Amino acid sequence: MIKRAQIREAKLLVVDDNPENIELLLAVLAEAGYSDVSATSVSTEVAALHARYCYDLILLDMQMPGMNGLEVIQALRGVEQNAYVPVIAITANPSYKIAALQAGARDFITKPFELAEVHQRIHNLLEVRLLYKKVAEQGRLQKQLALHDALTGLPNRRLLEDRIETALRHAHRSERMMAVLYMDLDGFKAINDIHGHECGDRLLQMVADRLSGVTREQDTVARIGGDEFIMLLPDLGDINDVMRPALKILDVLALPFNIKGLYLQVTASIGIAAYPVDGDSAADLIVRADQALYDAKRAGRNRFHIAHFPGADALPPALVPSLAGALVT
Repeated sequence: MIKRAQIREAKLLVVDDNPENIELLLAVLAEAGYSDVSATSVSTEVAALHARYCYDLILLDMQMPGMNGLEVIQALRGVEQNAYVPVIAITANPSYKIAALQAGARDFITKPFELAEVHQRIHNLLEVRLLYKKVAEQGRLQKQLALHDALTGLPNRRLLEDRIETALRHAHRSERMMAVLYMDLDGFKAINDIHGHECGDRLLQMVADRLSGVTREQDTVARIGGDEFIMLLPDLGDINDVMRPALKILDVLALPFNIKGLYLQVTASIGIAAYPVDGDSAADLIVRADQALYDAKRAGRNRFHIAHFPGADALPPALVPSLAGALVT
């Protein structure tokens, strides 16, 4: 249900080449309580204005120089990707009414104005328009929830796998590397058991923030359940481009977390799989990275292991930088 106050706060645009008509409509709308009303007498700028301000309703005169109302509606259809053109056509020519509706206008008002009719038609169309936007927003939120983790807001496994497949296609075309870093938190279960799920949830949110803070714009950090996260690193040059972010993750997660004055510390174990050596599908890379993660845990935790690099699980974090230097190509 759309409230009356929401209708009065809707964003309106009056389009007419006659200043007197604009003045009249602005006065009518102000008297009715509409608080966000703009006007223009230049028909050629209407589509650009709508693209910028996304009006809830456009009161459009059909007979104007430059572009007539039908041409303006056609231009607006190019702006409205959902094909809903929020236009009330205004005309003194009866023949324009049907043409305007066929072009995509939602309703019409005839000149000279009958104020009661103007008010009712505007109110009715705004109610429909705002309801339409509300439904569209609910659909967007449902899609968002379907693709993102509810606790951290990070992409979930479904969205991650889609992005991995996209990165794989790009890596294949460009003959570049890409990698998947599978990680979980060492000691998280004990924190959850001792301090409770609310504290554990807050810790996961803070971990998500730190992981997001060490990524490039093209990277993806996803939470796939519990204390498990996956980072996708597309478009890499060599193995050093994998190791550098892995080291950053170990460093940033080793710093204490302050949760309401309680200082907690966790570390991370990371398994890494890279295209093309470890697989050529999202499923293959995730499985290999998961296996490498457990290799890192068995080797003592707080470290990373690269699936195709034998012996990397035996390297404590303090020795990893020297390995990185040795691998520079």
